[in-house]
Order: sequence, then C-alpha cells, then structure tokens
Amino acid sequence: MQRRTLAASLLLTLATWSLPVAAQQQIVIKFSHVVARNTPKGEAAERFAQLAAAKTGGRVKVEVYPNSQLYKDKEEMEALQLGAVQMLAPSLAKFGPLGVKEFEVFDLPYIFDGYDALHRVTNGPIGKDLLKRLEPKGIIGLAYWDNGFKDFSANKPLKTPADFKGLKMRIQSSKVLDSEMRALGANPQVMAFSEVYQALQTGVVDGTENPPSNFYTQKMHEVQKYMTQTGHGYLGYAVIVNKKFWDGLPADIRAQLEDAMAQATRYADAVAQKENADALEAVKKSGKTQVLALSPAEKAELKKVLLKVHKEQESRVGAELIKAIYKETGFNPANP
Repeated sequence: MQRRTLAASLLLTLATWSLPVAAQQQIVIKFSHVVARNTPKGEAAERFAQLAAAKTGGRVKVEVYPNSQLYKDKEEMEALQLGAVQMLAPSLAKFGPLGVKEFEVFDLPYIFDGYDALHRVTNGPIGKDLLKRLEPKGIIGLAYWDNGFKDFSANKPLKTPADFKGLKMRIQSSKVLDSEMRALGANPQVMAFSEVYQALQTGVVDGTENPPSNFYTQKMHEVQKYMTQTGHGYLGYAVIVNKKFWDGLPADIRAQLEDAMAQATRYADAVAQKENADALEAVKKSGKTQVLALSPAEKAELKKVLLKVHKEQESRVGAELIKAIYKETGFNPANP
C-alpha cells in the first residue's frame, strides 16, 4: 500500500485525535494482524478486545481485523506509525527492518530450549529492555505473545542438512533467518505471509518454516508433502501501540488496558501451546502432509550446523545480548 493511501487513512483519524480523548464517548482501537482468527494470535487479540471492553466499562472498543484485512505484513508497521491503526502484534522479525535489529536475536536457531527458557527472557529484564528500544520509533511495546516453535516443511523429507541443499525456502525479512537458511544450503526467499500458500502451490518456493498452527490454518498442509518436527526456532509477537495515541489516553484507561493486556498475554501463551498441539494432530489426520520426527542423532547434526548462525550474527544482534540470553537460560552453545 502506497504512503499516500496510508496518509489518507490517517486523515480519517485526525478528527478523533484532535479532541481530548477523555471527552469522547468511546475510544476505538483498531487492532490489525495478518493471521487467521483461529490461531494463537487471533484468539488472543479477540480475548484482549473482550477484556478491554469489560475493564473499561465499554469506554474502549477494540476492533480486530485478522488475516491481512487491512494491511499485509509489509505494510502494517508503517500504518501504525502513521496512526492509520493503533495496535499490532507483528512477529519479532519485523523490528529488524525497522532499525531495531536486536529483536532478531529471537530468530537465532535453537537458542531457546522450550517455553520455560524463552519466558525467562520475554518476561524478564532483557525482554523489557528490548521493548523500550521501540519508543524512539514512535512505538510502545506492551507485551510478548507466543505463537510457537517452528518446523520445516517441503515436498521432500527434511531430516539432514544435505536435504535442504538448493531448496527455495520462504522466510520473513530477517538477516538471521537468511543466515539460517544459507547455513543449511537453502536459498532464502523473503515473502509476505499472505502470499506463501500460493507460492508453495505454484512452486515459486519449495518450502517454509512455521509453527503447526500457522501451517494448518493457512492450509499449507494442502501444498506441502512433508513437515519435520524440528522445533528449531521461535516465532513470537510483540503487541505494540502507536506511542502518540497511547500517551494521549487518560491514565486510568491506560492502566485498565495494561491489566487487560496482562490477562490476554497469559491466555495467549496458554492457547499457543494448545493450538499448536491441536493443529499438529489435524495435519496428521488430514493425510495430506506426512509429519516426520528427528532421531536424536539427526537433531544433533541439525543443531551443529545451525548453531554456527549464533556466531555469524553477533555483529548484527549484539554479542553481549546473546551472552545475556545464554546466562539467563543456562544455554551452553558448546554442549547444546
């Protein structure tokens, strides 16, 4: 979407913003996202909308627009900064192109050994510090929401690094993910999430990486013959809001929305694990995609190749940040 279109959308909100927020009858928050409603992010966004209405006594109405109804993932960040929407929950990889490349630390393969290790980072001082780095961009970070751990898929079995050689693999725009795919001998292809199904269907790309919930709800199992349970990388979101809009809210409304967000976040993290487990079973039952498991030796080989990416990306995401996460989680790259 061109800037002039976003600017036109912004003009529609100026009349609302020109009045004191407290004087308005109802505050409307447009919450845009790019995945289906029946995904962890989609469910959490709806729960936040319900909680926001309840906790503010109806003074706040959150309008949720799923599945790229308003903006594709390449457009939504600009829309937020211009004020055309007030709230997003982009994947953490989206902040690198914005200029806050430290967020790409979450893309490092195998840096988190499960949800407990992950939450020690997202719910702790490291996570809070990263969110504060968004403020100079006109963005307030409110919370991290889980989606899940990613698996690889393609039309051939992917069990060893050699299996990836020459494949065109879709990734988000992330230098870390680019490095990850190149470490495996694959050719990374940056592509909007909404375009992936058709690209897989037509052979524009050969495969991709997704948590099971995204893989199933976007019907990728219809156009991918194999999915390997690698759990190699984390896919999560940061719930963000336009800073000018947020700072203009009455203090009591902000406090109520923060409370609603805290509850929605607990829900988001719980539903992510359930939705991914359910989606994995649905993929298996579909009979269209064969779900493969790695042997301990196969996983160790994959880890060995992918852990090189940590060192390669120190200059981008910050060697000290990587070390801080190692310390927080107890991760030892020499003995993963």
